Amino acid sequence: MTATVPVPVASAGFAHLRRLTDDTGLLEHARHAVPRRAHGYCVDDVARGLVVTCREPDPEPEVLELAERYLAFLTHAQDEHGAFHNRLSYDRRWTDQPQLGDWWGRALWGLGTAAARGPAHRIRADALVAFTAGAARRSPAPHAMAFAGLGAVEVLRADPGNALATGLLIDAAAAIGRPGADPRWPWPTPSLSYASAALAEVVLAAGHLTGDDGLRVAGLRMLSWLRDIQVVDGRLSALPAAGWRQGTPRLRYDQQPIEVAAFADACATAAELTGDDRWHLGVRQAVDWFLGANDGGAVMWDEETGGGYDGLTPDGPNLNQGAESTLALVSTLQLARRQALVA
Repeated sequence: MTATVPVPVASAGFAHLRRLTDDTGLLEHARHAVPRRAHGYCVDDVARGLVVTCREPDPEPEVLELAERYLAFLTHAQDEHGAFHNRLSYDRRWTDQPQLGDWWGRALWGLGTAAARGPAHRIRADALVAFTAGAARRSPAPHAMAFAGLGAVEVLRADPGNALATGLLIDAAAAIGRPGADPRWPWPTPSLSYASAALAEVVLAAGHLTGDDGLRVAGLRMLSWLRDIQVVDGRLSALPAAGWRQGTPRLRYDQQPIEVAAFADACATAAELTGDDRWHLGVRQAVDWFLGANDGGAVMWDEETGGGYDGLTPDGPNLNQGAESTLALVSTLQLARRQALVA
């Protein structure tokens, strides 16, 4: 597949993440490109930040520094029982109690990625300690378990015999469930909400890594259906923030960059685990979504700042460049570069 993405996109890099990061962590929101300190920090975004900094091959010293800062934030957020706070105010006060919500799952995703791919031994070692403490817990929420399962997948790629990660991944797949028999809605639940592709990715990876072919087929079926319902005339039409319930009309807006990044991640995993290069097209479509091949025909990133826009609305992009959307942009471009889809 030849490179067709303009070179500046390939170099969007970490500039805006550095802008949003201070000596404490990654600020959650921005007004346009200016960080909004009043909204503070959240584990959800810092965990995603740890994922992308540890995925970066041969990181520059500035990226290594970001990874260390994000890891320190996550280990500070974790309690002695493996649960996590989520929200820290700008004056460094936790505003919630440690729990096992989505942020627990995303923290384990970040820690698992750092344990497997961290750019320094000290990062890998400390991340594994924190992952091990958190991976002994279980959340009642399928999405939280799915994000934790992504962390388990990372650990197992580096250490296939890790029993704790294997148990977490198996339990994550069980929490997500398997698709029903109805070919019109091959999904475990009657509604799609957010980061749906991550759920399919975990089921697929669990089947592959545990040798459960039925589970592997179920994950591919789920992801194939998500691809089919989200690709319109060759372009990605991401599921909106409101989700979609079986038997109801599907809305087009607001589309979130994080949904696009989850789709790109899942397609990259499907290509890796199945050897089917056709899944690379999903990553290509996710990149193109940021470049304007979307329902609004709008470019979804700021070339000057390197930040990702917060959402695609009926009136065009939400021009704020918060952490979540920027991380989604960086993550998607990392996959594209790895697959040689960009220059």
